[in-house]
Amino acid sequence: MATYDVYADDPGDPHWRVPASGAARFSWEYDDGRDRLLALYQKGKDKQWDGRKRIDWDLEVDPYDPLGTPEEAMALYGTPYWAKMTDRDKGELRRHFASWQFSQFLHGEQGAMICAARIVESVPDLDAKFYSATQTMDEARHAEIYGRFLHEKIGMVYPINDDLRSLLGDTLRDSRWDMPYLGMQVLIEGLALAAFGLIRDTTDKPLPKQILAYVMQDEARHVAFGRMALRDYYKQLSDAELREREEFVIEGCYLMRDRLRGVEVLENFGIPKAEAGELSERSDFLRLFRQLLFSRIVPCVKDIGLWGERLQRAYVDMGVFEMGDSSLDRLMAEDEEIAERLDAERFATEERERVAEVAAAIEEGRGPSRQGLLPFGAVPDRRAPDRRPPA
Repeated sequence: MATYDVYADDPGDPHWRVPASGAARFSWEYDDGRDRLLALYQKGKDKQWDGRKRIDWDLEVDPYDPLGTPEEAMALYGTPYWAKMTDRDKGELRRHFASWQFSQFLHGEQGAMICAARIVESVPDLDAKFYSATQTMDEARHAEIYGRFLHEKIGMVYPINDDLRSLLGDTLRDSRWDMPYLGMQVLIEGLALAAFGLIRDTTDKPLPKQILAYVMQDEARHVAFGRMALRDYYKQLSDAELREREEFVIEGCYLMRDRLRGVEVLENFGIPKAEAGELSERSDFLRLFRQLLFSRIVPCVKDIGLWGERLQRAYVDMGVFEMGDSSLDRLMAEDEEIAERLDAERFATEERERVAEVAAAIEEGRGPSRQGLLPFGAVPDRRAPDRRPPA
């Protein structure tokens, strides 16, 4: 089935063309590189995986409650609209919201793939080109996985959100080689990591939990890559150049905050756009959700050296300033541990099931007609029987 057949709204032209700018840079230095970045490149190679094999696609998903979303988390909960909805309507609303969330993840991953390829082309250092090549493959895998989940398990896709499209376009059109890092690795990837983590830690559905945990294991490396490269480069910039990048971050953060309101979904349920925005803003759960989405971005921005007064005021206005003191290293270590633990639990369970199946097959093979036979490998006693009469 073509994706256009399952779009909730008309996405328009099937191709979005963003004019490329900036130079492609070659490096003739093949020996030396930053040890930390080369170690990350090695890890990127070692951690490649196949989404068809590592994820258990046989797991069933209820398209009308794919994430186990509680009623309190729905934007319409507690409103007159909610009171009028039947159980079927509520299930359809859950389906649309899950489709909308994972569709934005899907479009963002395609954007990340293109930005990673742009970094390979434009970054001056070969060690950064090496790592970006592994990231391009990671992002292709993520887009493949989210696309499959939407097609096979939910059966619905939403077009790219206008604000996400705007930030992606600004990132790709900028001719400065560091902007794909800043726009994608720090802002879009940072927000995606937080969104993935919130759903991963709250859903009780095994398939989306697997998908998000394994994708997050890759994304943690991507954010680390952006931090390393930009921290080194931004130490060399003038105050004016740093202010330009801080302005980009401020605008991007406001766009990302406004992006995650799900107004498009509510419009599809007959609610006018202005009222849909107000309902989203009044939802305590969604307001907290949007705030927590900056838990990865703010400490990363501070870590790479973009922490001017105007940027700090913007984060105070958004209510996320205190997140600058969070430990990104601890959060990323937890992402790695959760994915590894999930693998260990899954494969231990599968191993126990295989052992049980083999034992059951052996027992069935014995059957009633074979009872009393010697066990496999035993040697029968072939001595003549004792025929003496009993005493």
